Amino acid sequence: NLDKILDEYHNYLMDRKLAKKEHTPYLVRWVKEFLRFARNKTGHKFEAVVEMFRFHLEQNPEIKDWQIRQATDAVLIYKHQFRKSRLPQAAPPGLALDAKATLEKARRFASLKRYARSTQRNYLAWISRFLVWLKQSHIDRKPAEEDVKGFLTHLAMEKGCSASAQNQAFSALLFLCRNVIDVDLHDMSKNVRAKQYRPLPTVLSPDEVKRIIDNVEPKYRLMVRLIYGTGMRKMELLRLRVKDINFEYRNIFVRDGKGNKDRVVSLPNAVRDELKTHLQVVRKIHKADLANGHGEASLPDSLARKYPNAGKEFGWQFVFPADNLSVDPDNGVVRRHHMHRNTFSRAYRRAVAGARIAKHVKIHTMRHSYATHMLLNGADIREIQDLLGHKSVETTMIYLHVVRELKGSSLNPLDILEECEQAQSPAAET
Repeated sequence: NLDKILDEYHNYLMDRKLAKKEHTPYLVRWVKEFLRFARNKTGHKFEAVVEMFRFHLEQNPEIKDWQIRQATDAVLIYKHQFRKSRLPQAAPPGLALDAKATLEKARRFASLKRYARSTQRNYLAWISRFLVWLKQSHIDRKPAEEDVKGFLTHLAMEKGCSASAQNQAFSALLFLCRNVIDVDLHDMSKNVRAKQYRPLPTVLSPDEVKRIIDNVEPKYRLMVRLIYGTGMRKMELLRLRVKDINFEYRNIFVRDGKGNKDRVVSLPNAVRDELKTHLQVVRKIHKADLANGHGEASLPDSLARKYPNAGKEFGWQFVFPADNLSVDPDNGVVRRHHMHRNTFSRAYRRAVAGARIAKHVKIHTMRHSYATHMLLNGADIREIQDLLGHKSVETTMIYLHVVRELKGSSLNPLDILEECEQAQSPAAET
């Protein structure tokens, strides 16, 4: 009986092209080992048995990590796709979903829960892909728990999605099932998450930081220096308002950061004068916009109704405004929004290329470098956690790996910024 089931499983893989021809025998072998392993595991849930099977394989030093992943994928296909195809079709649990109405309802619920726009955009994209997959799989009924598992398996095996993409897709479907279509996923939220590889962050040396800052175009140099000198995220910097900079107390209020949290970061002395000069330029731009009948910044939540004229105040303007006016997609008002994130990213990539740095360097790498250099300078791990806005200190402790390697060094981001400022001053050039 077991051999017959395995033969059917082999044919199932081949017919649907779920694996390459040369890989199929190995998937069948892993399922065979799993079924033998699971014989005496009655009373346990399937997901628990899979975890026990993975642990069993990990104890064998001859089995590689990629083989364990292959074995897990083989078992998941067997459970969520092959076995389902062999069972008689159950009565459809409700009518099929209307794609357009479902997406609109999901958009309204996400907006009601005040999810970030990027989160809403990603969730709706995954929900749309799920609805398309249901149609392609000829599932003309309300989806069930097994359909969600089948879609996630499809992403892992056929689309080759990363663990982070699978987890984001599952979060989107969890939101869909709980809030929009009322489908009970039972304990899936605890057991179906993909194990995510967490790479160590790339950290720049002081010389590499200086080279990048020196190669940044003057228009964007202050932005890069602020990210390195404060540890802010890219979007936190771009959304910064004039009123949130306190020159007297030498700090910056980061409003509505990741996780809808506020925090305070120090304003480096090396950029204070440059930032004041920059704000004078921003004030001139704002006055010109007001003279042309514009100059109203977008306000968060319902502040525009509570304070109708606040958007025209200079304090609410973005510190790094866009070059051109644009139409607000929410209400059609012509405004000057903050600089687009892609514009800043492209300028940063040009600077990295000019600095001839071979590492995979993003804007966020400046934040990693700030945290690591602060730790090397003797800052407390809890202090770094507060400055970076991390929810858990375990997130911050990832920077300790570099500190251990560079033990004995002394690096201060503020000193590095001072050296960059001196190198760019007219006196230094002469």
